Amino acid sequence: MILEFNRLLKEKKISSKELTKKYLNAIKNVDDELNSYVTVEEEFALNSADVVDEKIKNNEEISPLEGIPFTLKDNISTKGIKTTCCSKILENYLPIYDAFVWERLKENNAILLGKANMDEFAMGSTCETSYFKGAKNPHNTKCVAGGSSGGVTAAVGAGIAAYGLGSDTGGSIRQPSSFCGVVGLKPTYGAVSRFGLIAFASSLDQVGPIATSAQDAALVYDEIALKDNKDTTSTGLKEKTFPHLNDEISGVKIGIAKEFFSYVDEEVKAKVDEAIKTYEKLGAKIVEISLPSLDFSLVVYYIIASAEASSNLGRYDGIRYGIRANSYGSIHEMICKTRSEGFGREVKRRILLGTYVLSSGFYDAYYKKANLVRGKIMREFKDAFKSCDVILTPTSPTTAFEAGYSKKDPVLNYMADICTVPVNIAGIPAISFPCGISGSNLPIGVQLIGPHFSEAKLLNMANIFEKETNRCYFKKVLKGVYPDEI
Repeated sequence: MILEFNRLLKEKKISSKELTKKYLNAIKNVDDELNSYVTVEEEFALNSADVVDEKIKNNEEISPLEGIPFTLKDNISTKGIKTTCCSKILENYLPIYDAFVWERLKENNAILLGKANMDEFAMGSTCETSYFKGAKNPHNTKCVAGGSSGGVTAAVGAGIAAYGLGSDTGGSIRQPSSFCGVVGLKPTYGAVSRFGLIAFASSLDQVGPIATSAQDAALVYDEIALKDNKDTTSTGLKEKTFPHLNDEISGVKIGIAKEFFSYVDEEVKAKVDEAIKTYEKLGAKIVEISLPSLDFSLVVYYIIASAEASSNLGRYDGIRYGIRANSYGSIHEMICKTRSEGFGREVKRRILLGTYVLSSGFYDAYYKKANLVRGKIMREFKDAFKSCDVILTPTSPTTAFEAGYSKKDPVLNYMADICTVPVNIAGIPAISFPCGISGSNLPIGVQLIGPHFSEAKLLNMANIFEKETNRCYFKKVLKGVYPDEI
């Protein structure tokens, strides 16, 4: 899609302003039902488009992302544009600086349409913990978009953003991408700068692209994965991924670990099995592997993520920034009231859990032990990649579930991440892309996991799969914007 729009712009068959207006009109037509945006920046987007059109008018060269409208998850800082993390406590927060990834896209004259809905502070798997109510699934608006990057995946899936950036702490790019039938890449920890990403769990968070195809994801990833001196964990990418999109995959060894299939719905498993057969047909070799410590990954994740969240969210106290309680008798009461009124139920639950596992008497029993198991999981992945090049798994054990269902069964909210959290624990890259449609016409995603900095291989394998099966399930489910309609 990105290259097709780029061609249309270069050939002057459409201007960036005309394209941007089409997207803005599509948002007006669709998003009342979808609720994927929490902020739309119409004037800013149109002014940005004018800059690109002036370059084209003067016959200046434009990069692939220039003039093309996209969206950002609402936990990525945008100077002067509201960044709320979809929480009441940051309801009117205006950052005074830009996130590194937004700086990169701004330098490329990408057109920011607005900020996308998400689970509050990225804590959730449905997008329903958002203070602004959750985004709906573009394939069936009675179902959730997934989380926490549900607004971005819903917008891209509905064609009301050409692509977007989300964040992934335990599957928050990949799981909603599976639910909404789009491609989501979680990069190696450190490959993309976290500067300006409002933190949930600092050792797990990573920014990545959400797009309609592996090709588009590669184009966006190559622009944002640069070393940033403002982030001490930043390394940048080792090599550009786009030139590798048509590499030969015959002989590639794909590892299959039974531990990833323990809790998977039969319909999902059947489609993932078909994907395995497709790769075999393309010459890949299937290798059985075992990752026994994965059974502990969900527990490890929620201990570590909650502990880091309880520390990171301590800054929201009514003093430094964010809302402040209206009435209080002391500073202590003001802080307590501000947090009680400002944070949602799920965020408070995780802060309490994190504070508990870090407290005196429980640190050794929970947090320290979780980090020891984390090390074991990392070693098992490292050993597994000695016998295979990538690991194939379902992205989510189910398709998108009905809105409100996770409130009846809160465990479902956590179990939805069972196939994705091990990747964040190990700090390795993974990609989710569509591999089928369920009987109820909901997308099913498959996940490929690779060793550190193997994004080029993962994107290439997803791209080859899309070409072989024609299974890019980017459907015209709503009145979005599509290149072949222009």
